[in-house]
Amino acid sequence: MRWDNLRLAGPGRADPAVPLFARGAVTRTFDTPEFKGMTFYEVRAKSIINRVPGASRVPFEYTINPYRGCSHGCIYCFARKTHEYLDLDSGADFDSKIVVKVNAAELARKELAAPRWGGHHVAMGTNVDPYQRAEGRYQLMRGILAALRDAANPFSILTKGTLILRDLDLLTEAADSAEVGANVSVGFVDPELWRAVEPGTPNPRRRLETCATLNDNGIACGVPMAPILPYLTDSPAQLDRTVKEIAESGATHIVPIVLHLRPGARQWWMAWLAREHPRLVPRYLELYGRGSYAPKSYQQRITGQVQELARGHGVGRATPARARRLPPRPPVQEGPEQLTLL
Repeated sequence: MRWDNLRLAGPGRADPAVPLFARGAVTRTFDTPEFKGMTFYEVRAKSIINRVPGASRVPFEYTINPYRGCSHGCIYCFARKTHEYLDLDSGADFDSKIVVKVNAAELARKELAAPRWGGHHVAMGTNVDPYQRAEGRYQLMRGILAALRDAANPFSILTKGTLILRDLDLLTEAADSAEVGANVSVGFVDPELWRAVEPGTPNPRRRLETCATLNDNGIACGVPMAPILPYLTDSPAQLDRTVKEIAESGATHIVPIVLHLRPGARQWWMAWLAREHPRLVPRYLELYGRGSYAPKSYQQRITGQVQELARGHGVGRATPARARRLPPRPPVQEGPEQLTLL
């Protein structure tokens, strides 16, 4: 198992409350309202640039993930299953027990400088969000971005966090010598649903302001419209409203992605659905009864609708400020959502 190098002790260890970490790992809690009920496991990773298995359905080959677990608390998060590799559960533990790879920046600098490294594109935010609340305290991304900048290495970031604007200086510096891209995920803009299923994330409209600021400062930023939730955010009116606001943010592109329910996320999502929308349970069992993905016919229908709306609202017509050679506007000033967690 790939987590064997993090084991705290041998297979006979009896205490189920202790995750499988290496000796020397530090457990911390912070007595502040922002981190109430959360535990951080500070570990020293052996490597930080990960090669993605060839069978994965993703358009990138290498990733950096400085955290495991995520305080965003998105009920549908596909990465929940990964917590089980550490003998933590994929539900509440995933949201509140965060693994922090405290040496991520120094490892990134070392591995990017290795003779065998080929300068490949590195994707971040592919497992859990690198700009979740913990990043406000640990600031791992600043060191990682500085290493990527100094190596002139191309990279991209996927996030739901407005905290990415803290690092706008590093992003623009890196973009002077390598390809840098960003994606800010917004699946819907309904405020009540946002609070229900993405309780630890910034407001979707704050995320779209972040997308606009990145583009205005020359960092090409698109929006994965993800996830689109069947029977909750997929009506023609809801799709149109979301696409319209994405277009107004100046997003360079939009990628519609229908909810998928992998093991771990599936159980957590269905339990929430049974509590909050029990009438939808049979419909979800019909859609997802044979696997993690909705039927192709449903996905194609929703994707086609979003693509048509995107053309109508002009998604992608705007050009980032760097290409327009216009002075960028100042970045959006952060409220208390994330930057106060330093």
